[in-house]
Amino acid sequence: MQMPAMQDFTRQIEAHRDAIRAVLNRYQKPSLSYSVWQLFNTLLPFLGLWALAVYTFNHFPYWVTLLVIVLAAGFMVRAFILFHDCCHGAFFRSKAANDWVGRTLGVIVFTPYDYWKHDHSVHHATAGNLDKRGVGDVPTWTVEEYRSKPWYARLGYRLMRHPLILLTIIPFYVFAISHRFWLPGTGKRERASVIYTNIALAVVISLLIWLVGWKAFLAVQLPLLAIASTAGLWLFYVQHNFDGTYWERQANWDFYKAGLLGSSYYKLPAILNWFTGNIGYHHIHHLSPRIPNYYLPKVQREHSIFQQVRPLTLWRSLKSLQYRLWDEQRKVMVGFNVLRNHRGQQET
Repeated sequence: MQMPAMQDFTRQIEAHRDAIRAVLNRYQKPSLSYSVWQLFNTLLPFLGLWALAVYTFNHFPYWVTLLVIVLAAGFMVRAFILFHDCCHGAFFRSKAANDWVGRTLGVIVFTPYDYWKHDHSVHHATAGNLDKRGVGDVPTWTVEEYRSKPWYARLGYRLMRHPLILLTIIPFYVFAISHRFWLPGTGKRERASVIYTNIALAVVISLLIWLVGWKAFLAVQLPLLAIASTAGLWLFYVQHNFDGTYWERQANWDFYKAGLLGSSYYKLPAILNWFTGNIGYHHIHHLSPRIPNYYLPKVQREHSIFQQVRPLTLWRSLKSLQYRLWDEQRKVMVGFNVLRNHRGQQET
């Protein structure tokens, strides 16, 4: 949005808070039939495709297996969205049902439920807050922070933010390795979640290797996890790193503005919306994470304020990869080229 349009939109957010809250509250009760159906139409195809991938590995050229794996990865991403809804208590009305289904899905998506649930809750409470970054988000520095860091820290940040690393090594590392450990200061429940998920994964992986052999297991599971984790990280990245996003210091931070301005409306084709569990309606999800994924499109149509959020198209989302830093003075995401421009101005 241009600055005048942005200012007008923020005034509308302030004027319609009660109406926005009323719409959100109407959709916070999950439907048991919808949720159970989503489990069936996600997990059965995923398990079937995994078995089909093993079959094709043993009987066809490997490129056929890879085609099956790509489709299976789509269902794995969808399974993560259901896991994500359970973390928010949005998939079932029962807390116990959310927790145990979430923990089971966590094994499928290589993610410890209670550990990730905690970090993701922190992310929701602090998204767009410059003074509370660092938990459950993609690390983002301001221009001034970048300039103040030593050369090796700047190099590390540049490497982490480079698309070839951000969308290949990092997502696989997060799901395959990082999720197997906890950070210092982690709570007892979250530590137990990591331990129990690791044990469950060890049992499942051992059983699968016994059934299909280690070659077939690795040939299917490694590219499956790589593709699904890359797709997942990409979705998470574009949800908050885009032209027009929102960052503020604690004193000026606002929950509603962080949701509607700092979370993207990723307008995807219908088939991709299905596979990603409507997570593209992220501006609504951040305002009310208790709304199940299947109700988000309905909420979008309920109030004009949601429809005024500028859609992030597939083409425009690719441009998000050039945004690496937050310019606190101009309140915009910028690329590293702004640093070269700054040096040129100083020399002049």
